[in-house]
Amino acid sequence: MNSVADADPAALADEKRRLRQLRMVVDLTCNVLMQGRLPHDEAEDLVAAARRRVLALFPDKEETYELILAPRFALLVREFASSEKRTASARFRPRF
Repeated sequence: MNSVADADPAALADEKRRLRQLRMVVDLTCNVLMQGRLPHDEAEDLVAAARRRVLALFPDKEETYELILAPRFALLVREFASSEKRTASARFRPRF
């Protein structure tokens, strides 16, 4: 049988841990994109880092990432990232 009751408790705990991390990475990335007013290239860098982390957690789920998360992140980058370019002095300038 292939049921949850037959599954290894350690494997289930690992899956839960990875799902919690996935949820945290996606939520944090979305929140930073919506609230950060990041330059476009910095927002793209953030999405690339999130993608790397998601695929490190679930290496065989690249297709799922591209179907579900990539469009969501792309929409947020389009909507919330500013068109300004990142400069060395812009990193330290307060944004009010």
